[in-house]
Amino acid sequence: MLHRLGQTQEQTVWWALWDKVWQPGNLDAAILKVIVNRGSAGVDNQTTQQLTLSWTQSRNQLGEELRAGTYQPLPVRRVWINKLGSTEKRPLGVPAVRDRAVQTALRQVIEPIFEQDFSDRSYGFRPGRGCLPALARVESLLLDGYTWIVDADIKGYFDAIPHDKLLELIQRRIADGQIIRLLRQYLKAGVMETMKDWKPTLQGTPQGSGISPLLANIYLNPLDHQMSRAG
Repeated sequence: MLHRLGQTQEQTVWWALWDKVWQPGNLDAAILKVIVNRGSAGVDNQTTQQLTLSWTQSRNQLGEELRAGTYQPLPVRRVWINKLGSTEKRPLGVPAVRDRAVQTALRQVIEPIFEQDFSDRSYGFRPGRGCLPALARVESLLLDGYTWIVDADIKGYFDAIPHDKLLELIQRRIADGQIIRLLRQYLKAGVMETMKDWKPTLQGTPQGSGISPLLANIYLNPLDHQMSRAG
C-alpha cells in the first residue's frame, strides 16, 4: 500500500481498504498505542490496564465484529477541562478504550493516503511533525527577512465541523463504503456526561478521539492550499 502511495496522484481513489483495518497485525499495533498512551476510561469504564490483560481476546473480538459488520462504537464520555488563559472550559470527548483501538487501526490505514495531499506548511497532528519543525520553519523565514506573524484561531473548530462536508472530502480519496460507514458511526455516536443523558452529535468530531485530529486536518486541507495559492 505504501509503495502504491508513492506512485499515485492526488486524484487516486482507494477502494479495498476494509480488510486492512481488521488485519490482526494492524489491530495489535493499534492496541499497543492505546495502552502506551494510557488515558481515561470511556462510558463502559474499561481501562487500558484491563485492555492489557485481555489483549488477545479483545483483538480477536474486535476483528470478528469488524469482519461481520456488527461493530458499533459507544458514545464518548464528555469531560470539561480548563481553557488556557480563559475562564471558559473546553469540552473533550473520551471514547471507550476498545473504540480508541479501532479508531487507531482505522487511522493507520487511511492516514498515509491523506498525508499525500496535505500542505508542506501544515504541522499540527501529523506524523513526524509538530511544534519543533514548525518553529524551525518560522526561524528560517525570519532569517529570510520576514517580520510578521499572524496568530489566528478558529473558535470551537473541532465541535463545528459539518459531517456531510467532511465525509464528502474523504470520499474524494476513499470509495470503500465500509470505511465511510465506520467514520459516520463515530461522528454520530453521541456524547454522555452521565450514564443517563445521551445527546446526539449533529456536527463536529470530539477532541480526545484518536481519529479526530486527522479528520480536522482533512477538513482544513483545502484552506491550507488556498492560502498557499494566495501567497
